[in-house]
Amino acid sequence: MAQKRGKRKNFLFILILVFIALFGYFLNNLSIFEKNKPEIFVNDIVYSNLKNPILIRVKDDESGLKNIKITLKKDSNDPGIILMDQKVNQKNDITLEINLPKLAYKEKIKSYIMEIEAHDASFWNFFSGNYIQKSVFIDIDDANPKLKVLSNSYQIEQGGVASVVFKVEDKNLDQVYIQTDKGKIFKATPYIKDGYYASLIAWDAKDDYFRAYIIATDKAGNTTKERIRYYFVNRKYRVSNINLSDKFLDTKIKFLASAHMSEEDASKLNKTQKFKFVNETLRLANENLIHKITSEVPEESIEDFNLNLFLPLKNAMKVADFADHRFYFYNGEFVSSGYHMGLDLASTAFAPIISSNSGKVVFAEDNGIYGLNIIIYHGFGVYSLYGHCSSKNVDVNENVKQQDIIANTGSSGLALGDHLHFEVLVQGVETRPEQWQDKIWLKNNIYKVLEDGKKMILSEK
Repeated sequence: MAQKRGKRKNFLFILILVFIALFGYFLNNLSIFEKNKPEIFVNDIVYSNLKNPILIRVKDDESGLKNIKITLKKDSNDPGIILMDQKVNQKNDITLEINLPKLAYKEKIKSYIMEIEAHDASFWNFFSGNYIQKSVFIDIDDANPKLKVLSNSYQIEQGGVASVVFKVEDKNLDQVYIQTDKGKIFKATPYIKDGYYASLIAWDAKDDYFRAYIIATDKAGNTTKERIRYYFVNRKYRVSNINLSDKFLDTKIKFLASAHMSEEDASKLNKTQKFKFVNETLRLANENLIHKITSEVPEESIEDFNLNLFLPLKNAMKVADFADHRFYFYNGEFVSSGYHMGLDLASTAFAPIISSNSGKVVFAEDNGIYGLNIIIYHGFGVYSLYGHCSSKNVDVNENVKQQDIIANTGSSGLALGDHLHFEVLVQGVETRPEQWQDKIWLKNNIYKVLEDGKKMILSEK
């Protein structure tokens, strides 16, 4: 009898141990008993202008959030004021917009400490859940950046370039750039000393109206915007009506269309539809690539800038104008239109193309309507482009020197005869090549502006 009781006790003890083990396994694997803390996403230091709310993200993917509390303190000894203390109904992910209290009259508070606390809905820790706390330093900055133009070009013409040198002051400066009324962004490059900037700005020839603004923002969201005072000169560029020949459509256009679309798609288009594809779809893709490449300004800063005149082809004759707005017709019917954003120069067949300035090759391959296309970077956002080449003597990432022969003219791409399509671009915008071939223009519109700005910078303490 005693032996049976002993067996029962042992069995009961083993049963209890199994139950405890199963219960422990159950607790560890049931999501409601998960042990992971919630996550708080906000920078350790936040800059506030007391106007824009502070964004705080709190997340718990497992059991969900139960409660969030936010306390604002003037310092570590201050009990603080509670900005938020509420249940959040087991939401897994929540973004809060926290507005700081407005400062009282003459109250000079420069910073706060924000304490963020969160509990999740887990039953861990005896049903109290997992807990996280984070302290954030709030830097109060309600002052706009100070901006001062030191020197700038007197005028800018449609399709042309201007320059500017300016100063920006702000203890928490975040971004400085130039933006046009069309939304085009130009990088402002640090110049000579900290807090000073310079930039070249281009007016797209296709736009009849132009304005440019310097914009400075700080980390608290304060913004200063100042218009650059240029005298604006509109230009009337050439408009051409061009009749398309069957020979051109059946040779050059047919070849380009076949090379840049599938055989099946090409077979569905007649000759004028193929021209429309080449002149619009293919042209846009080629120009977008050029604009992307030439929008970069890799320098962290500049101290000086100087270029020789761009004269890429000796004894050349101009055969097509910059910004020529072309309208194409076939048998009297309008087919398509487009802009010719370069200067076409011709001399002898396969003539040597010269790099008038030193620089770095950033592109050297076929590019649709531009044919064999070479692009060279010369600094300060300035690029030169050479299209329709028959051969090349340079490759990408190669440095070229002044007077190097980089390629030879040809008729690749959308070219009827042997010539050079030449462009000068500033931060992704095609500009009048003639300006870069004019010593007086360069002196008055770029070099003098930079030099005047430099003198003012060096004179300031």
